Amino acid sequence: MRLNRSRGARSRAPFKARIRGRAPVAVGVAAVVAATALGATSGAQAATSEGLLCEKGNQGTFSLAARDGYVSTPDGNSIYSWGYSLSSGRFQLPGPVLCVTSGQTVTVVLHNELPEATSIVFPGQHGVTADGNPAQPQFDATSHELTSMVQPAAATSGSVTYQFKAGSPGTYLYTSGTDVTKQQEMGLFGALVVRPATASGQVNDRSDSAFNPQHEYVFLLSEIDPDVHLAVERKQPVDWSAYNARYYMINGRSMPDTLAPNKASWLPNQPYGALVHVKPWDAATNPLPAAIRYLNAGRVNFPFHPHGSDERVVNKDGHALVGAKGEDLSYLKYDLDVMPGQTVDALMDWRDVEHWNPTTNPVPTQLPVITDQLLVGTDTWFNESPYLGEQGTFPSNITVNNECGEYYHVAHSHALQQATNYGATFGGMMTVFRIDPPAGCPVK
Repeated sequence: MRLNRSRGARSRAPFKARIRGRAPVAVGVAAVVAATALGATSGAQAATSEGLLCEKGNQGTFSLAARDGYVSTPDGNSIYSWGYSLSSGRFQLPGPVLCVTSGQTVTVVLHNELPEATSIVFPGQHGVTADGNPAQPQFDATSHELTSMVQPAAATSGSVTYQFKAGSPGTYLYTSGTDVTKQQEMGLFGALVVRPATASGQVNDRSDSAFNPQHEYVFLLSEIDPDVHLAVERKQPVDWSAYNARYYMINGRSMPDTLAPNKASWLPNQPYGALVHVKPWDAATNPLPAAIRYLNAGRVNFPFHPHGSDERVVNKDGHALVGAKGEDLSYLKYDLDVMPGQTVDALMDWRDVEHWNPTTNPVPTQLPVITDQLLVGTDTWFNESPYLGEQGTFPSNITVNNECGEYYHVAHSHALQQATNYGATFGGMMTVFRIDPPAGCPVK
């Protein structure tokens, strides 16, 4: 039986309720982190278990379906939603990450399986056509009221073909352009990544936006009011004046599910994980940072930040941050404010080099007392030592999940109600960044 709580049903499962047969949530955080960490030690496995999963289509042609299904939350809820998916695939949230090259002709065929008309708009792209005609607002012939921002696909079995030339390199949100408030809330959104024509390992055309292609991530931020979804499922009117988001998500998942690998079997409709995995910066062995692409598909500002490190913002809304004379206007920021509909591309590396240099800083640092370290139940899932590579000593009743002294930084929305699952803390729009010791972790 699917559970979809309404506002009237105030009693909710406790935060430590069992999750679809898994361990209790509080313990499950450590278990998922450890499992993900172990799975990421192999470079071959890491390529599929974490990071951006691109859909490149057939020479820039993508066939998408708008369909319905259910998404799971860590507290046991199952929420009716809509979403874009590959026509050959299954329902998913969010839509596929479409990866194209700047200047490439992109064709998106939308097949509509939903009970009402829907469409796709591509903000930031120019010269978009729909079935060969300019994509433009649609109006009711009688009332002259706006019905859609672009030509839609008719309900149930309609289709429409959009085409455009991919614009400047960067990240873009694609969403429904029909009954936007409702359909975007229901899940009709996805990410479009446009790569430079001459340098795919850069965020934009500037060489100083280069990143490590093995460490590229998408954070598509969104929110859900389960009452809205329940009303749509029951074909009832939506009371937008009572809107109250209860779940906040990264890539269609809430913490701790954000830590699970891509295509985790227990999240069949939520294929994208959100664990960031980096090594400390080193000029010889690891000179390039990770790239994190933030998109806001919600209704409010999402102030997102990782603990312990700034990120360098190099792009906004698909445009490089440069001055009139081409000067670099990128900047370091600890808390990234991602506004509704906005995209922000950032570079992130770990440069705390002096902490592990035995020549310049040989003095050891005392580990904090055990009561000052973040423990989850009887497990610890990050090492409190600022010296990466040291696992420290813990009481015998504590299970140390760090496989080789790696460090985990929490990263989350700084609007703390957005870091909850239906009000339960340490959930929602939250994940962790994993920083390996300089020598890496041994392959097991």
